[in-house]
Amino acid sequence: MKRDVKVFAHGSLSIIEGIGLLIVTIATLVATGQEVMIMINAGKVTLADILLLFIYLEIFAMIGIYLKAHRLPVRLPIYIAMVALARYLILDMKAMDNWRMLAVAGAIFLLAATVLLHRYGHTKFPYLEESTSKRPGEG
Repeated sequence: MKRDVKVFAHGSLSIIEGIGLLIVTIATLVATGQEVMIMINAGKVTLADILLLFIYLEIFAMIGIYLKAHRLPVRLPIYIAMVALARYLILDMKAMDNWRMLAVAGAIFLLAATVLLHRYGHTKFPYLEESTSKRPGEG
């Protein structure tokens, strides 16, 4: 009986997870299409457009990796945050005061240091394959 509840709970969460991923995928696809339409209507492609498309591409990559591995690498959202902050810095640099620019640059640096620290920790203290290869309810 207890096992049946676990299997049901896992199945239910998997369905909810799938629906959530589908919603994120569709929303990202729509946002990408809207951005392409903006570029077509404007008749030009700007650096802001390219950086935004890279953010969308990273989201698609994150979804793809999650669907394949059933895990979300911590680095991918950090990369997305770094690109978003770089985009913000590039686009609004003229309107920013020095302290805000330093704060954004410092945030990018902290995120980059976090990725480096995470990579170091992952190579120095790798996960055990057995503990990450099976999902609950998979036997």
